[in-house]
This record gives sequence, structure tokens and C-alpha cells, in this order.
Amino acid sequence: MSKVLVAVKRVVDYAVKVRVAGNKSGVELNNVKMSLNPFCEIAVEEAIRMKESKAASEVIAISIGPKQAQETLRTALAMGADRGIHIETDMRTDQDLQPLAVAKVMTHFAKKEEVDVLMMGKQSIDGDNCQTAPMSAALLSWPQVTFAANLELNGKEISAERETDSGTEKIKVNMPAVVSADLRLNEPRYATLPNIMKAKKKPIETIKAADLADIDFEPRNMVTSVEEPPVRKAGITVESVDDLLDKLKNEAAVI
Repeated sequence: MSKVLVAVKRVVDYAVKVRVAGNKSGVELNNVKMSLNPFCEIAVEEAIRMKESKAASEVIAISIGPKQAQETLRTALAMGADRGIHIETDMRTDQDLQPLAVAKVMTHFAKKEEVDVLMMGKQSIDGDNCQTAPMSAALLSWPQVTFAANLELNGKEISAERETDSGTEKIKVNMPAVVSADLRLNEPRYATLPNIMKAKKKPIETIKAADLADIDFEPRNMVTSVEEPPVRKAGITVESVDDLLDKLKNEAAVI
């Protein structure tokens, strides 16, 4: 049976209205609700389903981030992952910890754990890069299934349906492989209270990012300033279609 490594990221909760920090260095992260990235949650759910169907023997969750990232790992463990790996760093995970460095970490542990499938969300909702999965596949020289909307494991082969700009396409790849999850892949389960309690006893291995000497975490892109979007001007009411056309033509100059 296959072994699955699934990446999970701690991000600002999707329901939070983000605001720019006072020094304009980025969005405010202090005293803000953080959660498991929604696409990572879908990836975790799919990995657990692989185990439940006996297609996988073990699901390992891995996360990079501050000490609080262990809470995110515990969420994955409560959903059904078997153990966790925490790469601890104080770098901002939304802008300083960038896809190439993350891909190198995933490559390192995919090889170390000798996994058959490296699962992750197609993107994180803070960076929206969609780069880590393809970079990981390139570094590993593994085939990839990006934007997966449906998966089936048959022995050492993955049959998949993936989202494209013009619909979906069906492909087959051999394992080991990298898979990134899209929204329609599944509906993640809620962790039950008994499983939340069990998750507290599941092992999490913590490794300092600085101890991964062969991996360069230096960001390639630097954020110089983050600004609030300009406030949209209030609209106006017109009396007739003729007034509307006149304003569109002579004031807005769009026709």
C-alpha cells in the first residue's frame, strides 16, 4: 500500500476581513483568527479517504511555520492523519516563506519518508501562488496531477480528472506522484470530539528550519509596502436612459 505525505498551511481564516498593518509591511497577523488553509483541508480529506479505502497505509501531515502551526497539524490529525512533522520557523508564511523553499522542504521529506503520493492544496489563500506543487514535482522528477477534481488509485497508478481553463481533462500517472487538490475534489469532514482528543496523543516531530542546512529559505521576492485598495466612489442615480448614456459618453468616456 501507498504512503501519503500531505502538506498543510496555517493561514488567516477565510472569513476574516484582513487589514493592513500599521507599518504597511503586510497584512496584520497579530490577534487574528488563523485556520487550516481550505485547499490543504481538501488535500487532507483526500489522503484520509485513500487510507480508508486501503489504497494508502499511512498519512503524514507536514507544516512549516511558527509554534502555532502545531494547532494546524492537530486539525489534520483530528481529521484522521496518523502523525505530523513540524518545520518550525519565525518567517512570515504569507510572504517571506516562498514556494521554492517550501517545495524544497516537501522534496526533502517526500524522499526521507519514501512516500508514494505528495498531496497538497492547489494554492494557499494568502499567497495564491499555485507554484509549490509543480515545483515539488520538478525537483522530485515525479509526474504531477494539478487542480485535481477526482482521483482513483489503482495499484501504482493514479487516474485523475483535473480542472482546466476550458473544462476538465482525464489523465493517468504512475506513482510516486505529486497531487494538488482543487475545490471540487471532495467535501472535507468535521473532526469529531473523540478524534480531537485522540489527535492530542498522536506524535508530531518538530524540526528547526535552520537545521535543514541544505535548504535555502531566503526569499527571492521582497514586499516593500502593502496598501489598502482605494475607496470606491459612491454611485449616482440618473433620471432616464438618455441621462445615463450622456454621462457614460461625456463624463465616464466609456462609449
